[in-house]
Amino acid sequence: MDRADFIHLVRLSEHASAEDSKAYRRSVAAFAALGYAWVVGCLLLAAAILFWTVGSLLRGQFKGAYIGLLLAAGGLLWTSLRALWCRLDEPQGVALSPTEAPALFEALERIRRKIKGPAIHRVLLDGDFNASISQYPRYGLFGGAVNYLTIGLPLLLAVDRPRFLAVLAHEYGHLRGDHGRFAAWIYRTRLSWAKLSHGLRNDEGPAAAATQAFLRWYFPRFSAKTFALARQDEYEADRISGKLLGKEVAAAALTEIAIKSAWLGREFWSGHWSAAAASALPVGPYAAMRKLLALAPPDDFARETLRQTLRQISDVDDTHPVLRDRLEALDASKGLPAWSSKPALDLLGASGAKWIAHFDKQWCKDNATDWKQHHAYLGRVRARADALMASAARNNAGEMVELGDLQRRLNARADVRSHYERALQITPGHADGLRGLVQCLPAAEHARRLDCLGQLFDHSLPNRWWACRVAVAELEKPAADGSLDDKALKLWRERLKQAEEAEGRAWEELTNTPFFQSISRHDLNEFEKGEVQAGLARCKPVARAWLVRKNLREFPYRRCYLVFVELPGLDDEERYDLCRALERSLDLPGPALALWAGYSPTLDDIERNAFEPIYIRPPA
Repeated sequence: MDRADFIHLVRLSEHASAEDSKAYRRSVAAFAALGYAWVVGCLLLAAAILFWTVGSLLRGQFKGAYIGLLLAAGGLLWTSLRALWCRLDEPQGVALSPTEAPALFEALERIRRKIKGPAIHRVLLDGDFNASISQYPRYGLFGGAVNYLTIGLPLLLAVDRPRFLAVLAHEYGHLRGDHGRFAAWIYRTRLSWAKLSHGLRNDEGPAAAATQAFLRWYFPRFSAKTFALARQDEYEADRISGKLLGKEVAAAALTEIAIKSAWLGREFWSGHWSAAAASALPVGPYAAMRKLLALAPPDDFARETLRQTLRQISDVDDTHPVLRDRLEALDASKGLPAWSSKPALDLLGASGAKWIAHFDKQWCKDNATDWKQHHAYLGRVRARADALMASAARNNAGEMVELGDLQRRLNARADVRSHYERALQITPGHADGLRGLVQCLPAAEHARRLDCLGQLFDHSLPNRWWACRVAVAELEKPAADGSLDDKALKLWRERLKQAEEAEGRAWEELTNTPFFQSISRHDLNEFEKGEVQAGLARCKPVARAWLVRKNLREFPYRRCYLVFVELPGLDDEERYDLCRALERSLDLPGPALALWAGYSPTLDDIERNAFEPIYIRPPA
């Protein structure tokens, strides 16, 4: 099924849900039953063929065709049993007990009683900035469910207790009542079909081929048909969270988590990995997170991140609605919240410090090889920067910009302003020089920042959107006397509107044209390539990655990219979230769309069309 057909089926499911929710759920149940009927039918057919063939052989009726029947029936029986008893991998994390974190388990019990939810069988703690509750079947399609709650340590470090409890109430809300049980059953069924499809992809034989053909037809349609159910379940979970903790608390939790998650991805991790320049041994991140996540994010970063996040539109790549839609459904404010003053880590009691030390140690162990490689890479960056520094008197504008960029990679707070100014002396209007200088100029040099942004707008079409966005953010801040330059702000907002329309057309072209149309090998130099590889190394689920340049009609000279990643062991929602995080965190010299190997594109499509991998994770 291609993307257009999938989107069409999703829209049909949304209309059906809106018109008659009960009828829509019945149709979902019937379509889910079709999958079960296929498995049971194959099982019964295989058993009947085996019974008849073995009976004939026992009666002395031997024919050569019976051997083929036995093999085919045996293969069909094995495939059917694999579907029925398909085991899913359990969530990863360290199990918490009530004796270790009594306050946490007391809070969970209060939430459970209020929403009349089922018991949580296991509570896990991991190192991700997230929380999730999930039901996993014990024995595939017909197995009973086990409820897991997974809590990320960084989330406990980032928000206060009421907001963290709002997150738990949202997650617990997925299991509430009959609707919750139905949605959870559909979710478990989807996971089982996905695991079965993945497990059968390399199997051969007529039985496996028949099941693969059925899954290629059934699973995309099942995903599309259940899409509206999954999205409405998110809104219902938000409603329950708002009812228990208050809608303003629930909304503040959503907003603070969105901003601090973006800060971790864009600012914290790059700064943390830059410590590899000075240390060959890895440094754990969680002790630093404890200090930094308890602080308010920089105001400029928070406002810009919130503005960009609120501009996002819910689409069919993720069943989670975007922040704007969730806040509107809660009828809550869309502004910046008052930041959490005391993290929820105290829910873990006296063991909080122990878990920070534990995850720091585990992180260092897991990332030792990648850290060593990054240390070596930063050594090469330093050597290149030293060479450019030695030849500074003879460097051209591009080399001066490269010198500034390299020194900022080694130290994000390095004073490199003079390098960009020198580049602009050599080549006035140099786009990368102007962009680099804007990022170096302090807020006090307001007029010069705007002058550089104006030059960038005039001289560089690919940089217009960035220049407009920064200029509008600059002009929206009141001057020292509290005044605003309304005329300039109006001009830049109009420019931003036009630039965003062009960016929208470019993004539409990047995302909606066939993936492998108008592509070429990536054009990164060795240092750019090394930075991308370092970013991919930091993303542990990535097994392999490919990078190609996408040539757009809207901006023929802009460097745009597609990043294809192989993410074994994750479900599609986790893959979606990780790809969006990669788009924000990878250090590429242009916009990028990250896609995972799945149904579209498949791993075979990627291996055949995306040239050689840019990154392959070393064996553990």
